[in-house]
Amino acid sequence: MTATTAPLTRTPVRAARRPPARLRAWATRAPLLPALVFLIAVTQLPFVATLVISFFDWNALYPKARRFTGLDNYRQVLTDADLRHSVWTTVLLTAAVVLASLVLGLLLALLLDRRFRGRGIVRTLLIAPFLVVPVAAALLWKHVLYNPEYGLLNGLSHYVGGPQPDWISRTPLLAVEASLVWQWTPFMMLILLAGLQSRDQQQVEAARVDGAGDWQIFVHLTLPHLRRYLELGALLGSIYIVQNFDAVFTITSGGLGTANLPYTVYQSFYQAHENGLASAAGVLVVIGSLVIATFALRVVSSLFREEVSRA
Repeated sequence: MTATTAPLTRTPVRAARRPPARLRAWATRAPLLPALVFLIAVTQLPFVATLVISFFDWNALYPKARRFTGLDNYRQVLTDADLRHSVWTTVLLTAAVVLASLVLGLLLALLLDRRFRGRGIVRTLLIAPFLVVPVAAALLWKHVLYNPEYGLLNGLSHYVGGPQPDWISRTPLLAVEASLVWQWTPFMMLILLAGLQSRDQQQVEAARVDGAGDWQIFVHLTLPHLRRYLELGALLGSIYIVQNFDAVFTITSGGLGTANLPYTVYQSFYQAHENGLASAAGVLVVIGSLVIATFALRVVSSLFREEVSRA
C-alpha cells in the first residue's frame, strides 16, 4: 500500500514595502530637529531682531521717540570719526596679533616636531595659555605683569637697573596685543604642528639624500605643505580677534586709543543707550566675521579633500 503525498504549493510571500526615500531621509533627520529649532531660536532670531533695530533711531532713554531711519545708522558708523578709528584699531589689532602668533606658533611647532626628552611636558606647558579664561588672562597681564608698582616686568627691569614705566599708559595697544599673542600662539602652534606631522617623510629623506640642507627643506618642502594650515590658522584667529572684547575691556577699558569695534558696540549700547547705532555696528561685525568664516570653511574643506586624496 503506497501513500500518496499531495504536492506542496508555495504561497507567494509579498516583499515588505520599503518606505519612500524622502520619508527615510526625514526619519533620519528627525532627531536633529529639536537641536535645529533651538539653534535658530538662540542665534538667528536675536540676529534678525538686531538687524531690524539697526534701521531705527532708537535711544533706550526715549523709547517713544524711536523712528525708522533706514541706512542712516550704517552711514553714521562708516562716517563717524570715532567709529572709523575703532574700525581701524580692530584691523590693526587683528593683523598684529594674527601675524605675531603665527610666526611664534611656527617656531614652536618646528621645535616640537623634533624628538627630545620631555617633549610631552613641554607641549602641555605651551598649550596651557590657550586654556586660560580670556578675562583671567587679561587680568593676569594687567596686574601680574604690567602693574608699575609690583608687576613682574618692572621687577625684572629694576633688578637689571632699567626704567620702570607704566606699560599700559605708555604702550596701550601693544599691551593688549601682547596678551592676545600670548594666548593665541598655542592655538597656532597646534594647527601648524598637525601640518608638520602630516608631511610625507619620504620626500624629506629623499631631499636629504640629494644633499638639501635644513633651510632648503624648510623653504621648498615645509612651507608649501604648511600653506593651507597657515591660512586656516590666520582665518580662525582673525574670526576671534575681530570679535575680541575681553582684553580691551579688562586692560585699558577702551581708553588710550584701544577701543575696537566690539568695545564701541558695548559703549554705544550700555553707555550712550543708542540701540540702533549699536545694532548697526554689531551687524557690521557679524558680516565681517561671516566673510572670514566663509574663507575658513573653504580652507578646511580643501584640507579634507587633500587628506582623502592622499589616503
